[in-house]
Amino acid sequence: MTWFDEARLDDESALGTVDLRLRHLAESGSRVRREVGDAAEASDSAVERARELDRPRAVIAAGPDSRLLRAVLEPWCPVPFVAWPGPALPGWAGSLDLVVVLAPDGADAGTASAVSEAVRRGCQVVVSCPPGSLVAEHTVGRYATVLPSTTRDQLASAVVMLSYLHRVQLGPEAAPDSVADALDQVALDCGPRKDLAVNPAKMLAIALADATPVVWGGSVLAARAARRVAESVRRASGRTAIAGDAEHLLPVIEAARPRDVFDDPFAEGTTGPRPVLVLLDDGSEDVTVRTHRTRLLAAAAERGVRVETLSSEAPTEVARYASLMLSGTYASEYLRLGLVED
Repeated sequence: MTWFDEARLDDESALGTVDLRLRHLAESGSRVRREVGDAAEASDSAVERARELDRPRAVIAAGPDSRLLRAVLEPWCPVPFVAWPGPALPGWAGSLDLVVVLAPDGADAGTASAVSEAVRRGCQVVVSCPPGSLVAEHTVGRYATVLPSTTRDQLASAVVMLSYLHRVQLGPEAAPDSVADALDQVALDCGPRKDLAVNPAKMLAIALADATPVVWGGSVLAARAARRVAESVRRASGRTAIAGDAEHLLPVIEAARPRDVFDDPFAEGTTGPRPVLVLLDDGSEDVTVRTHRTRLLAAAAERGVRVETLSSEAPTEVARYASLMLSGTYASEYLRLGLVED
């Protein structure tokens, strides 16, 4: 039988067993700074090259890590933008277009194939990947640039690429220092030395211990963070965790049986964990976002579903995304730590 021991969240010996995982999370901000610094020279060269060329007809984000770029760029990019996560390119892509690729690992053959195809077609190509990697070996051409990735961190690579796109007036301000500062603040607020009474990640882990997380973010980036948080919960616990749009999550909440304070959770015939609604709030005041949030909260109140909120007041959209994602990942690790088997 698996149960949750919240005392382990403040127990030094128990925390020591997950020290490497928590240390990796705590170093998220430093990885962003390191990645930006290591790629600075190559980024400057890419910007100078871009100034010699006409503005691209379209921007194509290729490879499996393209979805984060899409979440940031689609509402802002002044030219047509498309995310293409498969191992190829759109048939129309050519010398008038810019292809950008995040390949923090650099070993994916499909991504290498897409980069090679982009170079062959004469596209402008900018790739964030480790030097000497399989993808880097295919990023060779007159209009091809490698932004060296030394941390193999997807978020850090994305920040480098977004900074480049901002400098060539194809994307919003990424503000790498703001992203790194937001990540550092989460590490301070959610680190293992903060006891559970004042640690939002530990408190969220306790709330998820006997429930099925239903994670929602209203804005495009918050929704992306919600999917990443749900993924981290599934990896950490092996349990169900779902994320999606409001219309997809409402049936789950509305199907929850009304809470009865006299229910015995261990009695035979119990229908399993109840949902808990986890809201990722990045401060969006969009009318549609507010409407969906109101509907979710009303359904949760009607069915007695617990609501937990993670929020961020970081100064930029990307920083708020990073903050929410890291907070949820900390909670997932504390959930992993607290789950024990008899």
